Amino acid sequence: MSETIKVPTVAEFIAQGKQPEVLFWVGCSGSFDDRSKKITKAFVKLLNKAGVEFAVLGAEESCTGDPAKRAGNEFLFQMQAMMNIEVLNGYEIKRIVTACPHCFNTLKNEYPELGGNYEVIHHTSFLKDLIATGRLTIEGGKFKGKKITYHDPCYLGRANDIYEAPRDLIEKLDAALVEMKRSKRNGLCCGAGGGQMFKEPEPGKKDVNIERTEEALDTGAEVIVAACPFCNTMMTDGIKAANQEGKVEVLDVAEMIANAEDL
Repeated sequence: MSETIKVPTVAEFIAQGKQPEVLFWVGCSGSFDDRSKKITKAFVKLLNKAGVEFAVLGAEESCTGDPAKRAGNEFLFQMQAMMNIEVLNGYEIKRIVTACPHCFNTLKNEYPELGGNYEVIHHTSFLKDLIATGRLTIEGGKFKGKKITYHDPCYLGRANDIYEAPRDLIEKLDAALVEMKRSKRNGLCCGAGGGQMFKEPEPGKKDVNIERTEEALDTGAEVIVAACPFCNTMMTDGIKAANQEGKVEVLDVAEMIANAEDL
């Protein structure tokens, strides 16, 4: 059964003489990767439930340029960034929310020097604010009392000091949060950052994502929560390698909340 999800574009808002409350930057992963599309849908359902007047760029959204910059192609990054900034400024966008820490970090910290100045919010912080202001209410639902561990994405944690928002959301679901030995500022990278997502790892004794997944499994958690589509992919691959599929789930924070609410 196909479901209809309301996702208006900025162009549609402008045509009606309105500005969206916030622009949802979907990102390449959230747009094209089948697994990450589920995160996008979950977040959109929550935005609709909270009555947020959001919009997307749709076909006008291009890659932020993060992978190009991390892989050392500054020229390509600037080309992609300038193209996006032209579109965003043309629509007079002020606030951007995104479920991808890579997009979040690039838009927030690297676009200003190229003329793109926006208030950029990660979706975990945005959801936390929606709950704090009473626009969204959540209950534990099926996650109540479940052992859950949270993996800190590098571009959310160490790069931007966002540690508490995702954890607060997990605790609001009445879940039992168990920390990995390496967490928060001391968290271990999943192995996807710096352009590594798009290439095979260098030769070594063990892949980073396997090491990190083992640390998550050591907590005895039934669910590994990530707040990044790249981390989600790497941890899911780690679960497959450990033959734990069907026993341990890897979910985004938005998916957990949407699932708990049966949206």
